Amino acid sequence: MNSQGPQQHSITEAAAEWAVRLHAGALTEQEQAELQHWIACDSRHEAALRFAEQTWAALGEVYKDEPVHRQHPVAATLPVRRSKRRRPWQRAAAVALVVVVAGVGWVRGPDALLRLQADYVTQKGEVRTVHLADGSTVELDSSSAIRLDYDGVQRRVSLIQGSAIFDVAPRVGPETRPFVVQSAGAQTRALGTRFVVTREDDRQAWVGVLQHSVEVSMQAPPRQGPAERVLKEGQAARYNPQEGVAPLDQFDVERATSWRRGVLIFDRLPLAKVVEQLNRYRPGRVVLTDAALGEREVSGVFRLDMLDTALGTLTQELQVQRLDLAGFSLIY
Repeated sequence: MNSQGPQQHSITEAAAEWAVRLHAGALTEQEQAELQHWIACDSRHEAALRFAEQTWAALGEVYKDEPVHRQHPVAATLPVRRSKRRRPWQRAAAVALVVVVAGVGWVRGPDALLRLQADYVTQKGEVRTVHLADGSTVELDSSSAIRLDYDGVQRRVSLIQGSAIFDVAPRVGPETRPFVVQSAGAQTRALGTRFVVTREDDRQAWVGVLQHSVEVSMQAPPRQGPAERVLKEGQAARYNPQEGVAPLDQFDVERATSWRRGVLIFDRLPLAKVVEQLNRYRPGRVVLTDAALGEREVSGVFRLDMLDTALGTLTQELQVQRLDLAGFSLIY
């Protein structure tokens, strides 16, 4: 159970109030000066404010990834003069935010925020299979998270972080709802299928089809490229706001999902990318001190339960040095 002393609770309360006021709109010059003064008064204030803002955003995440069929045009609004006096809802929201922030503890950082949003979360190095109520299954990769939003219209799963393989129960008998995975500004609709979605950041993800086919569609029109695409078995595509849904030619979906078989497979992949993958599964963090070193290509099959051994073998074969510190491994 998390507890806070009087001073920490005061910091949490002030941070929550500032987070709500920032969310309400631009601060006046006087308010901005007051905020900067408050941040400068104590080294803990900035971190507390950052966590309060992240928590506020997490609580509103359910509206961030709205499905395409629920979107409605937003009516144009006229500019209004912002009153300096705080509205009652702002104070109420600040109080509610204090309760949440104090409950999870702002020192617990992103993990606490992730658990606020997700129904299922895997830790670093954990691979887990989740059985859903409709008979579908989800294989969660390491450091991944999903949220379930089933209703009378559709079976929607939001991939908040990481990667997941979806084995979808068919639409037969009483089950007529489509199965949709929402992530990073697009949705993937199953067409009687088994597929993988990997969220690379808040605006980009890739989809690969293991069986049958899927339909990928962007929530908003991209700057260029198609806004939707049907992928068949063995095909993959990456989507983002700049390029739309772009096919990934010569992409090996089975190799990209080798984590479900307990191994990581790399074929002439830059060391920087290999290290990025190792950091998703291995405790601690591997850091490259030389950018040129990160461009060297690596091939191999690494067992997830022997990544320390694999890292040692990797450094020997590349003839580089490794220094292990508390929580870090430096490669130089």
